[in-house]
Amino acid sequence: MKPLALVALLLVMSAPIARASVEVVPLPADKQAFGTARSAASPVWFTLGHQGLSEIFHPDLSTPATRETRLLVDGKPGRAYTEPADGRSLTFRQRVRGDGWQAEITYVTDPQRAAVLADVDLKAQRPVRLTIDHVPMKPGSSVASTLPGEPVRRARGTVAVGFGEGVAEAALKRGFRDAAREYAQGWHTYLDGLRRPKSADRRLYDMSVMVLAATEDKTHPGASIASPSFPWAFGTDRELAPELGPYALVWPRDLYHVSTAMIAAGDRGFAERSLDFMLQKQQQPDGHLPQNTRVDGTPVWLKVQLDQVAAPLLLAWHLGRTDQSTVDELRLSADYLLNYPNAPFSEQERWENQDGYSPATIASTIAGLVCFADLVQRNGQNADKYLQAADEWQRRVEGWTATKTGPYDPKPYYLRLTKDGNPDAATEYDLGDNNPTDIDQRAVVDPSFLELVRLGVKRADDPVIRNTVRVVDQQLKEQGYWHRFTQDGYGETADGRPWGINWPTPTRTYGRLWPLLTGERGEYELLAGQKATAAQRLREIAATANSGLMLPEQVWNGRGTQAATPLAWTHAQYVRLAWSLDAGRPVERPDVVATRYNS
Repeated sequence: MKPLALVALLLVMSAPIARASVEVVPLPADKQAFGTARSAASPVWFTLGHQGLSEIFHPDLSTPATRETRLLVDGKPGRAYTEPADGRSLTFRQRVRGDGWQAEITYVTDPQRAAVLADVDLKAQRPVRLTIDHVPMKPGSSVASTLPGEPVRRARGTVAVGFGEGVAEAALKRGFRDAAREYAQGWHTYLDGLRRPKSADRRLYDMSVMVLAATEDKTHPGASIASPSFPWAFGTDRELAPELGPYALVWPRDLYHVSTAMIAAGDRGFAERSLDFMLQKQQQPDGHLPQNTRVDGTPVWLKVQLDQVAAPLLLAWHLGRTDQSTVDELRLSADYLLNYPNAPFSEQERWENQDGYSPATIASTIAGLVCFADLVQRNGQNADKYLQAADEWQRRVEGWTATKTGPYDPKPYYLRLTKDGNPDAATEYDLGDNNPTDIDQRAVVDPSFLELVRLGVKRADDPVIRNTVRVVDQQLKEQGYWHRFTQDGYGETADGRPWGINWPTPTRTYGRLWPLLTGERGEYELLAGQKATAAQRLREIAATANSGLMLPEQVWNGRGTQAATPLAWTHAQYVRLAWSLDAGRPVERPDVVATRYNS
């Protein structure tokens, strides 16, 4: 075989497939892998789809810069199987097959610059011509390669996608081997500085921690996105999502869950930066945190969710942050909770499409106020008004949200939410997400009520809690997984077409099963003395991982759907349940809350 020459390959902004004339939309959200270097000098993140590189993010994690970069053989892509190439770094390998050919492609980013590198080893049964199909989503990317330009049966070379003048060529000049070695060593060093629980699958646990670490933006420390993916209509419907998103944004709730997992894993610095981001970049002058923000802190969706307002109060307690500057910032959020109209009524609860009195939201606000009060008292200051509000809400949560007249047994049981604070009233509301009719609030249940137990507001053996566990299992459980709530419509159609809300004709969609709820159930079961069952929950989450060890938002028939994958919250829940099993109790549960209400 003749020596390989350095050649610049085709940029697909040109005519061959006429993509420049149409809007470029993201690929399906079920990413098979997600990677970046540990180095801040490499502000670039890659995802892998079913045919090669899917979206690459640059210069930050809220900005997808490319749609896809695929190897074409005689003008056609192959089908890829993805797997970790190194269990202790975010190095991935794809085995790609096409008509009479196969290739093995390994992916990393160059730790010294904004470039993604792909090492290609191709074998073919006949002479074939290789090209690169590269689809930008914004200007600034270029592709260079050492693959041959003439027809060959066997080829070995490197493809580089770079951002900035000469970056791709500089990455190629350095070479894949040296970049991959430095890339892997960065992740090895990171994992060597952390602990590992006995209860978890080692490969999935390490992958989960690395994925969580990779979701933190490098230019804006502490800003961790929900997922590097754009599910369903969020990737295609510009009326619904004027910007691509919203998963590539920072949600205070998701950030809290990821941070508590990272504290358990031993990366306290991640959580410290997250709290600083919440308070310095997300918190508004009146103390509330918006529904979500870009990684630079710019608000995008503006609805108020009181559990997200409480998130920094809880996280600060876990970190023991009692410095006066932090306490003053936290006080703004605590006072916002007290002064919010009809609190703990919330404009949105944690599933984000309903207002009302939600047991899950109320649990977060109670726990947040008690945790904040503890920080205030450690500084020798008075916290009575925060504790008085928390105690009142704790006494009233059942009266606001547990029904004695609903259609299920045993009664009373907690509802997803009430619109009016009267759980025995036959108040109807529109569930949204393509549900055809309104529904009686007493008929809608949700596993999220377990926040009351997991955050220490109610005992695991409380009779209403036990009743609701039985009702939720009857209504929402399938095998070892749960739906979010009765008649959830946030998912595909019955035949698998994507979710959307602007259908020409109303089309019913169906929310599938959420593995993160399995993890939350395991934390409850630890408190209920069911450790063996809780350990089974960890295995059930693990069973949903794809071949690249990415954990999904939703599963259908035991496999991840085209919902967001990887979902940081799911990986966080896996990490946190693993440590909870080792500890024999939920590591997220604030002792100060449990002591106050469960003694």
